[in-house]
Amino acid sequence: MAVPFRRTSKTKKRMRRTHLKKEVGAITTCSKCGAPIRPHRACTKCGNYKNENVLNIEENEAE
Repeated sequence: MAVPFRRTSKTKKRMRRTHLKKEVGAITTCSKCGAPIRPHRACTKCGNYKNENVLNIEENEAE
């Protein structure tokens, strides 16, 4: 079984792991209502996708 000859330093270990961080996902705004949505998905507030109504969402949900 192979054993490393020298211990890996903190700097080398951290340099190797720099690309393993999380990234913030992209967020756009709905063209109809202006709500923040993820790209290429229907809006959950108004139900629009590419200026077409694809989801039947009632507008009186707040009452």
